[in-house]
Amino acid sequence: MHLQNQMNIQLINIVARSSSKFSWPLRGKILSVYGAKNNGLFNDGINISAPLGAAVKAAENGVVAYAGNEVKGMGNLIIIQHSDGWMTIYAHLDSMSVKRGARVGVGTQIGRVGKTGKVDQPQLHFEIRKGTKAYNPTQYLKK
Repeated sequence: MHLQNQMNIQLINIVARSSSKFSWPLRGKILSVYGAKNNGLFNDGINISAPLGAAVKAAENGVVAYAGNEVKGMGNLIIIQHSDGWMTIYAHLDSMSVKRGARVGVGTQIGRVGKTGKVDQPQLHFEIRKGTKAYNPTQYLKK
């Protein structure tokens, strides 16, 4: 999935990251890990099970580059830009409590878990990217 090709993301001055590792946006059972899937698809992130309406928090300091539902299959989606070209992506949200351009701190609630887009149970799809490259979030999240 090439999110940057599907929307206009504006580069802006962003506060420094608080840590070399990202914080978990919420805790829960991982439903789908990063990587290739049996059906020929590839998961660019992880999908975390959580109760409908559970709080989703920003994984790091940054600025909301996108908050909307125009990306097919992702439902309500938030993209946060971080310093040094990093981005975090939060999808399938029930509700979003931030708008594009909002500055957020690590741990700030940005939305609530939903089952929007192409999922059949409440969950958060979470990605960590640098530029257009997706990285395995479990290797970049705090233990």
